Amino acid sequence: MKITEEFIKSILKEEYPENFQSIYDSSLLLQYLDKKMKAVHGDSKTRRSLANIYAIYSILHFYQNDFYNQPDKYRNFGGYDYMKLFHYYRSLYGGSKLQNHALNSRVNGEFRNKFSTVKNDLIIIDNGRYLLHIDYLYVGTQDISIVAIKIIEKYIDLLNRKDHTLIEILQKLQRSTDYTEKREQINALLVEDTEARIFEIISYAILKNHYKNIKVYFGYSKETIMEKELQLFKTGRTNANDGGIDFVMQPIGRFFQVTEVNTYDKYLLDMDKVMHFPISFVIKTTNNKQVVLNDLKTYIDERSNGMRVIKERYERAIEEIITINELKVWISELNDSDIDDMIQDINIYYRMEMQIECEEEE
Repeated sequence: MKITEEFIKSILKEEYPENFQSIYDSSLLLQYLDKKMKAVHGDSKTRRSLANIYAIYSILHFYQNDFYNQPDKYRNFGGYDYMKLFHYYRSLYGGSKLQNHALNSRVNGEFRNKFSTVKNDLIIIDNGRYLLHIDYLYVGTQDISIVAIKIIEKYIDLLNRKDHTLIEILQKLQRSTDYTEKREQINALLVEDTEARIFEIISYAILKNHYKNIKVYFGYSKETIMEKELQLFKTGRTNANDGGIDFVMQPIGRFFQVTEVNTYDKYLLDMDKVMHFPISFVIKTTNNKQVVLNDLKTYIDERSNGMRVIKERYERAIEEIITINELKVWISELNDSDIDDMIQDINIYYRMEMQIECEEEE
C-alpha cells in the first residue's frame, strides 16, 4: 500500500529502516493518520482534521508514559478521564476552539467508514473514560504508539510553519512603503488554488474596504434621510460548518457566501438555508462572472426540469456573482490608506482564524 505523505514515509523509514512498509501495511492507525494529513499541501478542499487527530494524540500522549510496551498492564486499564484529555488537546496548537465530538463519536464513525472490515472501534468509550483499542497500538509485538506520536507532531509542525508564512508576508507588507508591491502581493494570493480559509479572509478584507467607500441614503421620511457608508461584517470563523452566511452588509441587508466552482448543488443549498433571500456569491475562480452565472442558471434549469416556480425561486436568489477578477479590480481602485486597512484586516482575521497570538508585535 502506498504511503501518501512523504514526511510520514521518512519518519517510518527512520524508525523501521528494514520493514517500514510492512509496518505501515499492518497498521490501520498509521494508515488513518496518513489519510487525514493532506492539509500540509494547502489543498483548498482539505480540512485540517485537528479535532480527530488531537483526540487520538491526547490519548497517545498519556499512554506513552503509562503503558508503552506494556500490553498486559494496558489490557486492564479503564481509560483516561474525559476532562484530562479535553484540557490537554485544547492546549495544543489550533486546539482552543475544538469541541468533544471527535472523542465521543466522530473518530470512530470515520474510522469505520475508511476501514469497513474492522471489528473494533479505534477509541473505546466507557462512561466518560477513553482509551485506544490495543489492536491499533501494536503490529505484532511492536508498539507503534511512539511513531504515531512523531507523525502527528511533525504534521502540526508543518501546519504551524505554513500558517506563519502568510503572517511573515503580512508583516513585510505592513512595513513596506511601496504600494505597488502591496497590491501585487495581495493579488498574488488571489489564485484558484489558494487555501479556502485564506481566500475567504482576503476576499472579506477587499470587500469591506471596497464597500466602505460607497454611500447610501436612508430615512423614514424626506426630513430624516441620512448619509451612511456601507459596512460589511464577517459572521464567524471559516469552515465553522454552522450553516451560516459568511458576510452580512449593513444597512441594506445583503448576504455574501464564499464558495468555489465545483458543484452548483451547494449554491442551491446555500439559497435554501436562507429561504431564498438573495445572495451574492464570492467565487474562487478566474472565470468570467457572466460565464459562471450562465452555468449556474443552466444548472438551475436542469434541476427544475421546466418547473417555473422552482426555476424562478433560485434565479431570484442570485443577487451578484463576484469572482477573483472583480476582487483584483477593486484592489486597484483602493487608495493607499485603504490598502493599509485591507492588509491590517487580513492580518487580524487570519490570526483569529489560526488562533495565532500577536507575540511578534508585542
